Amino acid sequence: MCKRLEMKVLTAEFLRAAENKKDYPAGELAEIAFAGRSNVGKSSMINTLLGRRNLVRTSKTPGHTRKLNFYLINGQLIFVDLPGYGFAKVPLEIREKWGPMVESYIEGRKQLGGVVVIVDARRPPTESDLTLIHYLQAYDKPLIIAATKADKLNRREMAEQGGVIRAVVGEKVPVIIFSSQNGLGKNELWKEIKNLIE
Repeated sequence: MCKRLEMKVLTAEFLRAAENKKDYPAGELAEIAFAGRSNVGKSSMINTLLGRRNLVRTSKTPGHTRKLNFYLINGQLIFVDLPGYGFAKVPLEIREKWGPMVESYIEGRKQLGGVVVIVDARRPPTESDLTLIHYLQAYDKPLIIAATKADKLNRREMAEQGGVIRAVVGEKVPVIIFSSQNGLGKNELWKEIKNLIE
């Protein structure tokens, strides 16, 4: 889908925030979207992958991301930070806009190479996580499961949780155990992203 991607991130910049198709970036660069519950550490994961501290703004208040945020990586790939779902303490009318906005992007964006679904490594996927995973599978969208906050688990617990997640999503879906605190799983996740877009 795109030329060979270098895993070393040389440049990463915010492109734009968008709600509607007309505001999406032009061009044919492959895009990888990141989706997860509002408090699962999505922004921290993206910053860790990019080797940046504050490119993607993190917030102690869930629901901070309210649009699709596009980031250009090495001039050859775009990361898309999707609004979180679940516990966001935001007005109902804003939450009701999110569903159609995200669905329109996922179902209609031909540049979308796949979606990284972020779950909490400390517990089984939630009902909201499973709804998103099944939705993506129904539309044949490639996905990767990244189980974050793994630094709070020991090796045995990580292995057990990986097994629990695989039992739910199936063996064909890559499951990466990840930590933004110590970089665990960063290289593995980059390899799976490269597999989706090359």
